[in-house]
Amino acid sequence: MAVSPLHQMIGKRLLVGVSYLAPGGGIQDQLQFAGQVLAVDPLVCIDQGEGMEPFTLPPVEEAFDPAPPGEYRLRSTGQVVVDPGFITSWTVQRPETDAP
Repeated sequence: MAVSPLHQMIGKRLLVGVSYLAPGGGIQDQLQFAGQVLAVDPLVCIDQGEGMEPFTLPPVEEAFDPAPPGEYRLRSTGQVVVDPGFITSWTVQRPETDAP
């Protein structure tokens, strides 16, 4: 169930998962965090926490869902996020480079 309109996420906690694919396929890297949504126009802007730059995502309503209540454990840090308001997951294909 997509979030529509996106502005209802402002001020709420968003659980973010991004998988980066290697040029030849397969997961090269993953990013997971939870942060407060600061804005949704022109991009969805998420506060990653103290000392971190805000993270931005395209404002695609279909990519954001209300999060079912519960505990979510981040694989990278072991941090447990309890009852985030919303959840999103992205897969990004890294471009091939000509670098040696």
